[in-house]
Amino acid sequence: MAQDDPKTLVSTQWLAAHMRDPDLRILDGSWHMPDTGRNAKAEYEAGHIPGARFFDIDDIADSRSDLPHMVPPVEKFMSRMRAMGVGDGHQIVVYDGAGLFSAARVWWMFKLMGHRDVAVLDGGFPKWVAEGREIEDMPPIVRDRHMTVRRQAHLVRDVTQVSAAAKLRDHEIIDARSPGRFRGEDPEPREGLRAGHIPGSRNVHYASLLNDDHTLKAPEETRAIFEAAGVDLSRPAITTCGSGVTAAILSLALARMGKDDHSLYDGSWTEWGMFPTLPIATGDADV
Repeated sequence: MAQDDPKTLVSTQWLAAHMRDPDLRILDGSWHMPDTGRNAKAEYEAGHIPGARFFDIDDIADSRSDLPHMVPPVEKFMSRMRAMGVGDGHQIVVYDGAGLFSAARVWWMFKLMGHRDVAVLDGGFPKWVAEGREIEDMPPIVRDRHMTVRRQAHLVRDVTQVSAAAKLRDHEIIDARSPGRFRGEDPEPREGLRAGHIPGSRNVHYASLLNDDHTLKAPEETRAIFEAAGVDLSRPAITTCGSGVTAAILSLALARMGKDDHSLYDGSWTEWGMFPTLPIATGDADV
């Protein structure tokens, strides 16, 4: 069992022991790929961890962007969190219905907004249910709570910054997509995108970092996986994926390993793959 750390990852046992803490806030950050046929909001309404609020990453996003669930403006994030009763002084725990998938994206977003006390629930809702723990279908009682945001700009990268990093090779760009998508052999789930990867990037499929029960592997195991993929962990890293969701699983694993100099490419392949002027590579990662 992973060591509990309220700033990165906590166990179901930890959450069960802290359920009645007055400053604990639990968020259901479930999101599913369209081809799964799953409805995250409907699943939340059918049953969730007691007291959990639903965090919709498609709604708490930048509505001005054509890209999916991009980081929202600070003002929108603050407004949504106030309405959800989440704010200053709260210890936040985020889970999702897949085990460990989209919850890491919510964790990263709170880190970006300067909230330190936020953790992902290891194994998520499936592990909680498998252990026979309490669930409910009632919405929580919400009281407004102010949230102070101090945006940590170094935790996010845009296409211009990633393009420069790819040219200069001064960062390790780590792609969380499947090997088939990384090599350009499998089609992208979103229409109109080219196949392949950012030149110079390395492939660490997010699923390789998870155990069979969707808990995160121990830091020594994840470190070995990154190194086996050719990632030089002494260099600053940029994580990327299809649309900025599973890249956050890589970011969470890096944080658990004690690595602080990493950021996330918010637009990820949905942005990079649509621009014909941006270079792409296919096949395995180049040396």
